[in-house]
Amino acid sequence: MMRAIVAKRVDAGTADISEISELAVAGGYEAVDSLTQTREEDSAYVFGEGKIAELAALVADRQADALIIDNEVGPYQMYNIGQAMPDGVEVIDRFTLILEIFGQRAQTRKAQLQVELAELRYELPRAAAKTSLAKRDERPGFMGLGEYDESREKDIKAQISNIKAELDSIAQKEQDRRERRRESGFDLVALAGYTNAGKSTLLRQLAAELSVDENVDKHPDLDSIAESKDMLFTTLGTTTRRATLDRREILLTDTVGFISNLPHWLVESFQSTLESVYRADLVLLVVDASESVQEIREKLVTSHDTLYERNEAPIVTVFNKIDQVEQAELADKLSALSGLTPNPITVSGLTGEHIEELKHRIEAELPAWERERLLLPLTDETMSVVSWIHDHGYVSEENYENDHVSVSFEARPPIVEKARAKAAELHPVEPN
Repeated sequence: MMRAIVAKRVDAGTADISEISELAVAGGYEAVDSLTQTREEDSAYVFGEGKIAELAALVADRQADALIIDNEVGPYQMYNIGQAMPDGVEVIDRFTLILEIFGQRAQTRKAQLQVELAELRYELPRAAAKTSLAKRDERPGFMGLGEYDESREKDIKAQISNIKAELDSIAQKEQDRRERRRESGFDLVALAGYTNAGKSTLLRQLAAELSVDENVDKHPDLDSIAESKDMLFTTLGTTTRRATLDRREILLTDTVGFISNLPHWLVESFQSTLESVYRADLVLLVVDASESVQEIREKLVTSHDTLYERNEAPIVTVFNKIDQVEQAELADKLSALSGLTPNPITVSGLTGEHIEELKHRIEAELPAWERERLLLPLTDETMSVVSWIHDHGYVSEENYENDHVSVSFEARPPIVEKARAKAAELHPVEPN
């Protein structure tokens, strides 16, 4: 594991390096020390020149392999900082680190494309800067930014266009799959929230009774069980599992966690993944109840900005990790955040506390099902229709009398419509 110094500059207040330290670990670095500064950004170095000298000395003293800066660093600033560091030390800004982590986690074609798209969008303005500066000064490699190529900017734009087209194709296939799942009687529930809020652990609790292998025939696209390690971005792509409630079966999807202070270009690169949230029937917004009120408030505001922009489904706020919080402290937090979280639910994904209550809440918040009663003639095909209704809805009553069977059930409107059509195709057995 490479050793790294983490550093952060803020305009005012106290710099918090907890998240960047976690990101460093997720990226495979050991954060051996840190340094922060409160001042306006220096156009040449991000930090003040004196602080850069301190950083160089700290890097040398701790024999660090990398300097990770929790800010966005421009190409010229990156060069200047690199020149001030000991030889061989890599300088990494916040977004380069995030892209490194995404690249390590990307296993599916969709995830790999999204990472590549984000990397290209990050590189585009830097390629333009190299070309512009080199043209102006007629010095290839000016300021150590590398050899310039006027065609590189065009190449990047062409690659971005091609990747977006392929992602659009994947998104359409996923939307078709979602509609087929709904037509099969499933409600779609998405887990959203910041990294390390415990979404993957919660997914395992809600769907723990199901082995993915049991659904290979019916849903061959279901991913493997979501990991629940205490690490950021354990799941980069989406993980979908089937869960059984009292009256319904749902497909529950865990998505990549939100991260604070992300630029628009990076969020846009992962719109395809966020579609699983935007297109859900219900969203569970998971927050870490053990964090401070201020941290939770800031994350809720950012999450709401992301979710309410395009999402029409109801959103239920789930305070997770209550096993790490005293009851009185939890009550104070809920009270302080009541304006942002009307009627939240509290759970522990680790211990399973209140998981049953969460299941009841999910069922109550999902779109209402339609009720129907069908009178079916007893034919050779009748039992297969009755079995289909059981598989796709909730049967409350089933009675057999002489030459017919009555079935009372609730289901999604498309399922009710299909059940009616299947019933209409049944023909009574003609008497001998």
